[in-house]
This record gives sequence, C-alpha cells and structure tokens, in this order.
Amino acid sequence: MTHDPISRFRRFARSVTTEVGALDESFLGRGRSLGAARVLNAIGHGRTDVAEVRQYLNLDSGLLSRLLRQLESEGLITLSPHPTDARARIAALTPLGRSEFDAYEGISNTRASELFARHPRPEALLAAMDLIASALGQDRITIEERDPRDPQSLFCLNEYYAELGRRFKTGFDVNLSCDPQATDMIPPRGAFLVAMSDGMPIGCVGVKGHGGDTAEIKRLWIAPSARGLGLSKRLMTAAETRARELGISTLRLDTNSALPEAVRLYQTTGWTEIDRFNDDPYPDHFYEKRI
Repeated sequence: MTHDPISRFRRFARSVTTEVGALDESFLGRGRSLGAARVLNAIGHGRTDVAEVRQYLNLDSGLLSRLLRQLESEGLITLSPHPTDARARIAALTPLGRSEFDAYEGISNTRASELFARHPRPEALLAAMDLIASALGQDRITIEERDPRDPQSLFCLNEYYAELGRRFKTGFDVNLSCDPQATDMIPPRGAFLVAMSDGMPIGCVGVKGHGGDTAEIKRLWIAPSARGLGLSKRLMTAAETRARELGISTLRLDTNSALPEAVRLYQTTGWTEIDRFNDDPYPDHFYEKRI
C-alpha cells in the first residue's frame, strides 16, 4: 500500500534527498560530494575538533579521515595537533576554505528561500520541518547554560510569553508578572538553561535565586516541535542539579491551570503543592521541592 506509514516516510526521504541534491556527485555544483560539503560546513560553523565533527555528523572515522584529506588536498582546511591533547586534531578553514564555505551558505540560503516562495503555506512547511528536525535530532539535543539576555535565551522567553498570551483567557502581560531580573538567573544567584538542537534554541528554564538556600523555577518552555521528547524532564533535572551546585536546597515554582501539561509534570516528579507564596496575578498552583 502506498499510504501506510512506512511508504509515506520513504516518499518523504526520497523527496528530501532529491531536493537537497544529495544524489549529485557535485553537491550544489561546487565540485565535491555532500559528505565533503557537510564536513566543511561543520568546521565553518565552529566545530574544529575532529572528534566533535565526527560525532556531530555521525560519520565513520575512516570516512571522515578520507573527507578531511580531500578538503586538505584542495587547500580548504588545515589540520593540526590539539594544543592540550596529543591524541586530538584541530581543523581550521583556510581563506580559500572560508570563501568556499560562504559560497555554499549563499547557495543553500537561496534554495531555501525559493522553496518557501513557491509553497502556498510557508509557515506550515517550516513547522513541519521543525517537527521532523527535532525528532531526528533528539539524541543530539544539548542543554547549555546561557545569559538570559543573549539572543538564544531571549528567543525562548519571547516565544514563552507569546504562548501564555494565547493560552491564558486574560492574555499575558509580562510587566504584570513576577518576571525575574536577569541577574537573578545568573551565577552565583541562579542560572538559565537553554536546550539547543543543531544551533536552534528549542527550550529553556530558569533558576531564580535570592542569594539564600531557596530559589524558584521560572520560564519552563518547550518549542511545539520538541514536545513529547522528554525535554521538560531533562531541563527540570538539569535545573535541579545546577541549583544544588549553587547551594540551593529548596525550589519553588508556580503555574496556571491553563497549562495542564505543566501541572502534570510537577505532580509526577516529586513536587508538593503548597500555599500561594507570591502576588503574581497569573498562577493558581504553587509547588515546592526539597533537593
């Protein structure tokens, strides 16, 4: 049957390999395979440790060695010993390599723009792409500690505020909530954690500290494309670990009944419901957890 899940998946895979030029011996017309181009791309985006490149691209070590030698022979990269680890190697783009990297970036961006331009619902197409990318890359999602004022953090926070505005009957005005100061979510008082999927922020959580042994969990958010992958629990576990490292022994949080998935998460992960502990107008559930 042509409409069963396996057939639909394989149709999708064929469409992708054709669209991105994976079948061409000269990927994007630049004279080398997709594999070599992807290695060049990884290095150009800052993954200079050869072991990191291998892990990121999930390549066999022998294949990666051949692709690196090819790029080196073309004068696009240099390979050198790691300054502190004699077993490791560092790859870097040469000026010619940087030029070739920029050419790939330009062509790829143009092709993406052309695809969106010819589709009648580009936002729906992007949402589907985000969903698939999160599913395929779920084992490579990382959790990074960041300044809550950096662009990746602000993207998550703004998406979080927008979602609350859609889901709360009264809307959401961040100026009326107990919005933590950035310095309350930066060590030594607190921390802000962002879940990253191949350079894209897809979730966040903050630990709002007060300088004592009690702190609050704030701004837990997961991108719609990454929900159902267990990322909320991962972020909460990471937040608890970071809080303990900061000398915090008690965590509190609040939430709203309009977010039933959040209520379920807290009820099933060791949180105890307590009396209201702030005058924020939005929450109607309050929890505490000894860590």
